[in-house]
Amino acid sequence: MKKVINVNINGVDHQSEVEPRLLLIHYLREVLGLTGTHIGCETSICGACTVMQDGQAVKSCTMFAVQADGSSVTTIEGLANDGQLHPVQEGFWEQHGLQCGYCTPGMIIAGAQILDRNPDPSETEIRHGLEGNLCRCTGYQHIVEAVQYASRKMKGQAAAGD
Repeated sequence: MKKVINVNINGVDHQSEVEPRLLLIHYLREVLGLTGTHIGCETSICGACTVMQDGQAVKSCTMFAVQADGSSVTTIEGLANDGQLHPVQEGFWEQHGLQCGYCTPGMIIAGAQILDRNPDPSETEIRHGLEGNLCRCTGYQHIVEAVQYASRKMKGQAAAGD
């Protein structure tokens, strides 16, 4: 039996009738057409599917869409504001924090949560905050530098040539 859910996704209210077993990742990608969030391992290990639910990073491949009923979800598409990249998105661009890009949406969401919790994290804290996300290409150093860049930018310290 289908269930009606009401979810705010990236600032837009959505009401949908869904099967109770539909995963949030499939709801986002297949029902709403938001394909920026990636499906990786479908076991919550890789973090490619990470989104924010009510300000908390969650793995959307192990969460049912009905569990998001009544909540606010932010995907990679919703981080930018009025056409301006979120500082973590900009950091990935400026610090070469991506190669193939598959893990990038989840890494950026995780990075944003790190900075929401601590605007001035140490390198160790950043690495710890990213532990739930796997990258097979970069070796993580540029990803860490991207989050550090975003931290400086959010404090008004990032220079144009940073």
